[in-house]
Amino acid sequence: MKTIIKYYRKYALAIISSLLFLTGEAICELQLPGYMSNLVTYGIGAADMGQIWHYGWQMIVIALIACVCAVMVGFFSSQIAAKVSRDLRNDIFKQVMNFANEEYNKFSVSSLITRSTNDITQIQNLTILFLRLIMFAPIMGIGGAIKAVQYSSGISSLAYVIVAAIAIVILLIIIALTVVQPKFIKMQKQIDNVNQIANDELSGMLVIRAFNTQSHEEKRFDNANKDLTSTSLFTSRMMAILMPIMTIVMNGVMLAIVWLVAYKVEDISQVANMMAFMQYALQVIMSFMMISMIFIILPRAIVSIKRVSEVLSMNISIKNAEGKEEPTGVRFKGDVRFENVSYGYGGGVNAVENITFEAKSGQVTALIGSTGSGKSTIVNLIPRLMDATQGKVTIDGVDVRDINLKDLRNNIGFVPQKNTLFSGTVASNIGYGLDEPTDEALDKSARIAQASEFINSSPDGMQREIAQGGSNVSGGQKQRLAIARALSKNSPIYVFDDSFSALDFKTDAKLRMALSEEMSDATVIIVAQRVGTIKNADSIVVLDDGKIVGIGKHEDLLKNCPTYLDIAKSQLSEEELGL
Repeated sequence: MKTIIKYYRKYALAIISSLLFLTGEAICELQLPGYMSNLVTYGIGAADMGQIWHYGWQMIVIALIACVCAVMVGFFSSQIAAKVSRDLRNDIFKQVMNFANEEYNKFSVSSLITRSTNDITQIQNLTILFLRLIMFAPIMGIGGAIKAVQYSSGISSLAYVIVAAIAIVILLIIIALTVVQPKFIKMQKQIDNVNQIANDELSGMLVIRAFNTQSHEEKRFDNANKDLTSTSLFTSRMMAILMPIMTIVMNGVMLAIVWLVAYKVEDISQVANMMAFMQYALQVIMSFMMISMIFIILPRAIVSIKRVSEVLSMNISIKNAEGKEEPTGVRFKGDVRFENVSYGYGGGVNAVENITFEAKSGQVTALIGSTGSGKSTIVNLIPRLMDATQGKVTIDGVDVRDINLKDLRNNIGFVPQKNTLFSGTVASNIGYGLDEPTDEALDKSARIAQASEFINSSPDGMQREIAQGGSNVSGGQKQRLAIARALSKNSPIYVFDDSFSALDFKTDAKLRMALSEEMSDATVIIVAQRVGTIKNADSIVVLDDGKIVGIGKHEDLLKNCPTYLDIAKSQLSEEELGL
């Protein structure tokens, strides 16, 4: 709760203004029944037009003031709620952008989307309702009760009518909260589940069609959707039942008041007092109904507040070291060294262990090994997508944990194993890492990445539209665009995590040749599955089960590393290997 409250502090002046207008509106509303009683008693009852005009104009002025106050309260409450929601969405997005794999894996994508949208909407609705009624309902309730006693005309039983009505309203609120609160908690989790299934099915549509499992997925989504619908209907029906019951209570109060005082009415002043009492009794009951509205929406909002707070209060494991919060714009030479590095994803087993090797500037260093041998884990440690649990990774002799994150990542052109493109154009994707991409830089990166041919084949060229996730380009085209995006940064260090797997051998060879010519001074680290891609590397690191089993050049490893020889023989003939 403290995490959310701080967002309201910056709008303290607007909140105070809203509360002042609320107080003014409540005071005006409390005055109207009294003036109406005077109008009936001294104006209509005495047939005095002067008094009728006098109290009539006063009622009009007070009603206008109340109207202005209500408009201002609506303005301030909506503004505060909208701005707080905006700030929450921004901060959740920034927080998630700083998540390391460890934090990111604690929340599903669908849950993070729900927390950023639906949950914040619940907080926004609560804010509007809370600011609108927090002062208004208590003042109306207490003030209305005091005024009602003044106009009860000595009939003590009238007070019992109000007490009984209030008791019924409170009982209804307690029952509703007890029954509905667990359902609201369940509902938010079910929304997460529906979003998760929808996300899985939409992103995996090709697999679903290939395996002909449409009916299974439809049933899976239908079950989740029905569960959410059932819970939503239950809570909605409970809320819907409350309002008619509240209306019955109010009308019952009016009927009871008329029945109790009708036989005692002797003159017009008593009629006026009865009318005023009825109005004040309504105000008291309405105030409790308003409070009930807060308590009705509060359970779901509290669940949402907790869910949003979980994200905002999550401790970020990868952050700048103390004193390194501000980037310096430093440019590295690019010598990368791993010193006895180990990393484990949890469960007490290390994915990689005792990794020691060096990737020098101006050289190509390759990592090869069987699936699950830890290649991607190793290269992810360089830009601090995760931090080593033992040992250290250094660049130019400096531990990466002691380098500002922005400086570190600005010096690394990284192509991840999963190539992700963003909706936009070819130009916006290639120039994604540049503040002000130039046509020259984009063209050069595309040319080195062997992407110029298919880019220029389109009439739109660099302005060709790219769909979300790059779904309108082939796997090889997507991979070349991802490589071009990394090259456009002109960094001293380039990391290619299995980035040539979708390329044919001819394109692969041309790309590697272009890299050696254009990026001869850079440190190039390549993770590959194909021996043909890395056999000309200056240094090849062979991995097996998270450990280094060989380091050297292609020819040396064929003689001295059985693991490398087995990989090479599985891909190339003995003649091609020169054996």
